[in-house]
Amino acid sequence: MKRKGTAVWNGTLKEGKGTLSTQSGVLKNSQYSFTSRFEEGIGTNPEELVGAAHAGCFTMQLSANLTKADFTPGKLETTCEITLEAGTVTKSHLILTAEVPGIEKAKFDEIVADAKKNCPISKLLNAEITLSATLVG
Repeated sequence: MKRKGTAVWNGTLKEGKGTLSTQSGVLKNSQYSFTSRFEEGIGTNPEELVGAAHAGCFTMQLSANLTKADFTPGKLETTCEITLEAGTVTKSHLILTAEVPGIEKAKFDEIVADAKKNCPISKLLNAEITLSATLVG
């Protein structure tokens, strides 16, 4: 399987602007710029897209792991904070809140740790990956 995204940039780093599009069309000429990346401008940026990708990938992997272990997940909600320092993505921090009926905390922690380690985006990132997980319900 191959998926693709496309970036178009016009102009200098600070004064220029660009658009991002995805093969699926979910993003179509979505604006990004220096201000949306490094300040508080309107538009998206690569780091928030990596954060969304990591949160989505991890959450799907966790759902698969829980199902394989004979647990039926309820709501799984993950936020991912990406840290960019000195031009390098240095950290991806996953924050999970999960409703998983009938699971014991130790088993939950084991399954979550495996999902963090083995989701494809975790394997892609050359950064420290940390996790905070809360089991509710």
